[in-house]
Amino acid sequence: MLEETKQLIDTEMTVIEEGDVATPNGFVAGGIHVGLRREKKDFGWLFSSVPANCAAVYTQNAFKAAPLQVTEESISVDNKLSAIVINSAIANACTGHRGIEDAKQTQKWVASKLQIPEHHIGIASTGLIGEFLPMQKIEYGVNNIDIQNDSNSEDFNESILTTDKETKHIAVQVTIDEEVITIGGTCKGSGMIHPNMATMLGFMTTDANVEVEDLNSLLKESVDETFNMITVDGDTSTNDMVILLANGQSHNKPLTKQHPEWNKFANAVQYVSQYLAQSIAKDGEGATKLIKVNVTGAKTKQQNNVIAKTIVGSSLVKTAIHGADPNFGRIVTSIGYADHTIDPNEIDVWLCGHLLVSKGMNVSFDELDLKAKMEQDTIEISAKIGDTPHKSTAFGCDLSYEYVKINALYRT
Repeated sequence: MLEETKQLIDTEMTVIEEGDVATPNGFVAGGIHVGLRREKKDFGWLFSSVPANCAAVYTQNAFKAAPLQVTEESISVDNKLSAIVINSAIANACTGHRGIEDAKQTQKWVASKLQIPEHHIGIASTGLIGEFLPMQKIEYGVNNIDIQNDSNSEDFNESILTTDKETKHIAVQVTIDEEVITIGGTCKGSGMIHPNMATMLGFMTTDANVEVEDLNSLLKESVDETFNMITVDGDTSTNDMVILLANGQSHNKPLTKQHPEWNKFANAVQYVSQYLAQSIAKDGEGATKLIKVNVTGAKTKQQNNVIAKTIVGSSLVKTAIHGADPNFGRIVTSIGYADHTIDPNEIDVWLCGHLLVSKGMNVSFDELDLKAKMEQDTIEISAKIGDTPHKSTAFGCDLSYEYVKINALYRT
């Protein structure tokens, strides 16, 4: 379990670390190799035994990929999905009319295979931008979807990866209305991560009975606090999407914000979102360290958020962390350009628990001790901007030689 998520654990919440999107009742997931990548699994599916209420958020990149456009249009019909199919290796972005038609053709094949309406099928893709999908291979994948086998969800977790080093998934359980409710999640993301929604795909499922309107607001609130507070390299992808499906198979009374146990459910969704988001930051391309940035005291919550993400997104801060160099000047510089309205004379900065800046002035510290702490896997930076109660936390990773190598050779 990631240490930073422990603060979200409810005493009545059970964490299933090996759980994933197929852990909640009524969900099945799987994946196979269809030839989009060498040897690795590259085509996956997620299926609900009944149409599930659906909430989704999408990339804010103007070049929104074809599968996202098709999925968004489909969800708008009745806010339900029964299946999602995902391919890795090829993003189907910047592919014009043909890209849209290829995504819709995939829907048609899945609808025929699973005997469900086309608008109840979501499409997601991730990988290289600008290439068309080899549709014979996609059709082969659809023809081999297996919704009878409920034990191959790890194949799904692998099939959606690109440059990720490891799969990212978890599930939790809470009891509501005397019924055990499960929330599961699987995601991918390693590079091109700077959500406003980045290349990042997140899938969350629950067997809870949740009203659509409240499901949508819960997902947006959760994403703003988790997925949208991570950055790896400052780039927002064309294909980012987070989807939350609720199929009601736990048979609890309908959950709304007025339900007396709504907060228990909301905290569980927040936990899963936080865990997945931090997993992406930790697995950034070429990353060796997770960076956690806490900012307090700004005039508004939004100002807090911007400063936190600016610090963790600074290339100079990230390279200093990689080299275990306690160069606090890079931190205060990033704070200064994040918001020009701040008062430098009010700024305090800590690195790995060492106070480096007080009221805008440098403070003497034990450099050898701090450098030793900076060799750890998780590096924490804290900044106090003012005296308000606003708090924000952002996550990212260091910038290594390996990141440059991976992205310099991405197409080759």
